[in-house]
Amino acid sequence: MPEGWSWTRLDSISEIITKGASPRWQGVDYTISGTLFVTSENVGNETLLLDSPKYLSDRINEIQPRSVLKKHDILTNIVGASIGRTCEYTLDALANTNQAVAIIRLVDLRLVDFIIKCLSSAYCIDLMFKNQVNVARANLSLSSLAKFLIPIPPLIEKGRIMKRISLMSIHIDTISEDKTDLETTISIAKSKILDLAIRGKLVPQDPNDEPASVLLERIRAEKEELIKQGKIKRDKKESVIFKGDDNSYYEKINGNMVDITDQIPFDLPAGWAWDRLGNIASIARGGSPRPIKSYLSTEANGVNWIKIGDAEKNGKYIFTTKEKIKLEGVSKSRYVKSGDFLLTNSMSFGRPYILKTDGCIHDGWLVIGNIEAVFNQDYLYYALSADFMYKTLSGLASGSTVDNLNSDLVKSLLFPIPPLKEQIRIAEGVCKIENILSNVEASLN
Repeated sequence: MPEGWSWTRLDSISEIITKGASPRWQGVDYTISGTLFVTSENVGNETLLLDSPKYLSDRINEIQPRSVLKKHDILTNIVGASIGRTCEYTLDALANTNQAVAIIRLVDLRLVDFIIKCLSSAYCIDLMFKNQVNVARANLSLSSLAKFLIPIPPLIEKGRIMKRISLMSIHIDTISEDKTDLETTISIAKSKILDLAIRGKLVPQDPNDEPASVLLERIRAEKEELIKQGKIKRDKKESVIFKGDDNSYYEKINGNMVDITDQIPFDLPAGWAWDRLGNIASIARGGSPRPIKSYLSTEANGVNWIKIGDAEKNGKYIFTTKEKIKLEGVSKSRYVKSGDFLLTNSMSFGRPYILKTDGCIHDGWLVIGNIEAVFNQDYLYYALSADFMYKTLSGLASGSTVDNLNSDLVKSLLFPIPPLKEQIRIAEGVCKIENILSNVEASLN
């Protein structure tokens, strides 16, 4: 203890240490106006919270005079999860309180601010929890509170301490605001980076890269050969998108030509191409064997049952599952493999995840497969994570009869496709920038 300081029991510097009682025990009901009734909900961390005040008939102060509150009384919660929250009663009007709030009325009001800081400190909070009674609902007795040892400084030094704390609080508030602003800026920056990436503005184009149109034409030729061999069936909705000599965009479907210029959301750099996602990837919806409880399994040979809850918030991959289903449930669901993409089809529509395990998915998922010929995996993930894509998919979902992101809607999604080599450069660029931003975020915690 510094020179001039002394230890004292809380009751030695208090006029009273008491508490109130439940109004129903006194036969008093809540009213629209009257005497303010302070409960533990109103006792914040060094702040009196009166957003939702409660009132009792004025006769409560006659029935329960020991718990009448006066200005500068110290209020401390002594019941429940909020034990230790402490503030000053700062109003001129008299009020009353219940058994969950202790009233500490100091002899010397010059000590009020300091005692509140003491009771809010880790030292006193620890004392409170050590002295709480182990009953169904934790509570701190008044007798235990009264015997707390409190360090008391000289009044002049107390003034200096409170002034320093006040200045530090201002700095802390400023830092907190700056931190919040920086977190917001980082979030906006991440979003902007992905937006630049899908518009071809993040990394420079290389004229030596094979254009996406050449890649798409080669894939169409390969599919045509497979159709001739009878290995796959022709997709009746398959189309070809191209830019005409008049700089308008056209889509050829079953021999019919349609001008889709008004559907193109933004211009792409040279070497890039637009295509429907369904033309270049397989897209399907999951399915659930019902009733699902009958198919859940704890056996070692069970098949991973991939649920949205298995995906971490803001995560990229799904590695494991919490549940498995029986083998006979596989035919009633949809089996997916590591490397496939999953899109959420409920709650937040269109959030992408990359599978790092095999298993079955329910109808809250859509799966995007067979991407290897067209997409770099990381580019596809970043493109699907862009706000533009998320908003587009959400709009498609809400535009249906029932909010639903079905496979046909996702197949119809216009997708910006860079040359494969540029996809790799984009993915590497996004990854580097996100690592820098993530390190800045981590430094804020």
